[in-house]
Amino acid sequence: MNGVSLHRPWLEFDLGQEMQVLSWAVHRPGLVHARRIVWREVRDADLTQDLDAHDWLQAELAVRNSEDAVAVLTSRDVGSFTHAVATVGATEAQAVATVGLSNAERVGHRTALEDEHWGTINIALRLNRRLTDVALIEAMSIAVQARTAAVMDVDMPLAPGRATGTGTDCIAVAALPGQTRYAGLHTEIGEAAGRAVYSAVLDGARQWLATRGEMFDATS
Repeated sequence: MNGVSLHRPWLEFDLGQEMQVLSWAVHRPGLVHARRIVWREVRDADLTQDLDAHDWLQAELAVRNSEDAVAVLTSRDVGSFTHAVATVGATEAQAVATVGLSNAERVGHRTALEDEHWGTINIALRLNRRLTDVALIEAMSIAVQARTAAVMDVDMPLAPGRATGTGTDCIAVAALPGQTRYAGLHTEIGEAAGRAVYSAVLDGARQWLATRGEMFDATS
C-alpha cells in the first residue's frame, strides 16, 4: 500500500479503491464511501472567525474535481506529512499524518490561546481487512488511543498537564466492508492500526517540536 502524493497546497492519500471511510472530517464526515482522503493546507490568517470553512473547502475541492474525497483542513505544512506501515499477521495498516501542536490541549480542559493557531493533527488510516461497521468504530477508537499515546510520549507541557492532542484533530479510518467483527487491542487489526498511527504521529510530533516547539511555551 502507498498512494500518497503531494501537490501543494494539497496532500492526497489514494486508497487504491473505494472503501468505507469513518471520520469527522470537514468535508464528507460520518460513514461514507470514498477512494481518497485529502488535506488542504491553509494559513492561520485565512481561518478567520467569519469564514465558513465547509463552504470554502467545498469550493476548493470543486476546482480540482475532488468533491468525492473525504477532506480536512490544516495550517500545518502538508509537505511535513509522516507515513508509517505496520504489518501483523494478515493485517497491514498504513497511516498518513500531518502533525502540528500549536493549539495543543489536555483532554478535559480548554487552554485560552492569545493567538489563533490551528496546527492540528490530521490522520488517515487504511486497513487491508474487511470490517463490519462496529469493527470500523473499534478501529477508530484504537487510532484515537494511538494518537493520544504518541502526543503524551513527546511530553509537551501545558498548564493543566501533559498535552493529549489538539483542539482540532481529525482522524479518518478506511477499510472495505465485510464480516470481521472485532478490531480491539487483542487483535491483529488493533495491534497493526495502533502501531502505524502511533509511529506516524510520534514522528510528526517530534518534527514539529524540533522546528517550532522552542517558540511555544504553553506553561507561561
